[in-house]
Amino acid sequence: MQNIKLEKFFKIIGIGSASGLIYIDNSLFVISDNSSFLYEYHISENQLSKIKLLENTQENIPKKDKFDFESIALKGDEFHLLGSGSTSKRERRITYNLETKEVQEISLSKLYQNMKQSVSISDDELNIEGALFSEENWLLFQRGNGANSCNGIFKIKSLEKEPNAEFIKVSLPKIKHIETSFTDAILVDGKIYFLATAEDTTSTYDDGEILGSIIGRMNSETFEIEFTYKISDNHKFEGLTLYHKSETQIQLLICEDNDLDLLETNIYKLTLTK
Repeated sequence: MQNIKLEKFFKIIGIGSASGLIYIDNSLFVISDNSSFLYEYHISENQLSKIKLLENTQENIPKKDKFDFESIALKGDEFHLLGSGSTSKRERRITYNLETKEVQEISLSKLYQNMKQSVSISDDELNIEGALFSEENWLLFQRGNGANSCNGIFKIKSLEKEPNAEFIKVSLPKIKHIETSFTDAILVDGKIYFLATAEDTTSTYDDGEILGSIIGRMNSETFEIEFTYKISDNHKFEGLTLYHKSETQIQLLICEDNDLDLLETNIYKLTLTK
């Protein structure tokens, strides 16, 4: 890439702590790590609608009780929302079918336990922040901001069963003295575009000082990193989706988790020009 441009694109009133995005047909679907709604923002109409996912769906859920939906992925006609796994209450998956509007809830506790055992990390160090489906496999992106800094990708055949999980450890650039760690990832034309943030904490639960965020790209087969760029000194960017692409340019939409109770979120447009 030869040129990179980050700009504030629009603001959505009614969503706080945005953590994941999917753009489809001029609608932006958004998840929040302290809410159990799925949001749909109609960009042209500047209109926000809420999709109820649970019987007792809430916003601004207290930190100790929240489901911590950090990942959203589209497979076929279904959205898959995954909890981070950093506490026992954060081990659920919600699926939402775009055609039938059907919602299903599945526990990920056994799968997450298998994943933790496969890399010998403690219960409180699992922190899944991104998910995508590629070539018959799920790729779950572990944010290694715990004490053991276990940053990498779990490669799994199924989310329904408890198969053996392959873990690919990934080293990312540092900002100041802190290694950046994954906060989201998407697949575009066989390449994985990812966000990563440096946060001065050794806890997957407690927030720390934000030192900046990067955008990067890696090969989806070898997981070799092809480039990284620092895009902010103070933003905790957590959600990433494809907005537009051409032969010479790719545009991504990204969101920020500001760790506040304020129900508004800024959406940024990141343009990468070849």
